[in-house]
Amino acid sequence: MKTQIDHLVVVAKTLALGVQWCEATFGITPGPGGEHALYGTHNRLFKIATPANPMAYLEIIAINPAAGRSANAPGRRWFDMDDAALQAAVASEPRLVHFVANTSDIGAALGALQAQGIDRGPALRASRDTARGLLQWEISVREDGQRLFNGALPTLIQWGALGEAEPLRLHPRNNLPRSGVTLQSIAVTHPDADKLQAAYAAIGLAGIALEAGPANITVTLHTPKGVVRLESHGI
Repeated sequence: MKTQIDHLVVVAKTLALGVQWCEATFGITPGPGGEHALYGTHNRLFKIATPANPMAYLEIIAINPAAGRSANAPGRRWFDMDDAALQAAVASEPRLVHFVANTSDIGAALGALQAQGIDRGPALRASRDTARGLLQWEISVREDGQRLFNGALPTLIQWGALGEAEPLRLHPRNNLPRSGVTLQSIAVTHPDADKLQAAYAAIGLAGIALEAGPANITVTLHTPKGVVRLESHGI
């Protein structure tokens, strides 16, 4: 089982405000993203890949006010986007709230977390159209939408159709040009650092500095505006 950083999740009150924040914070305009009919959200993306994190990109995501949700939609949106505290936190400015890790075997990864007593949720199939073809993936989302560990336990994703020979062929990063922004590090502090470290080890996730302390995710990026640090501040 191979697991690595896939993308950072920044939640914005509206996608337009997310784009404005991106331009002011990083000095770049994010690329196009897509719509997620199941959750009534939409996003914009840009590449932040480095040799240490070759698949990494940043997602700015917001609730899409123009989107209706289907009758079979889960009760709550992913990434705690229906949570009142999170909505209040992003009301004035977009906020880093979470990160997603891609894995070569999402079933095994979810089983490994279950063995640690952690319910990361089932693996749901999802897809959206792109200029290069249908993008397909499985993603772990709880029915209650919770991220867990104040966002510091990653959502798990496995790209590609079931049985696809080249599952990363249509990975979003492949459609994104170089942005001038690169991911330098991710550091996490959390009161349950030991349990979180065991969870990272169980899914084979390395490269994240983790210490006991107040809940926080700190991401350091090199950008056209210099070094930028994003923090979750425990939301």
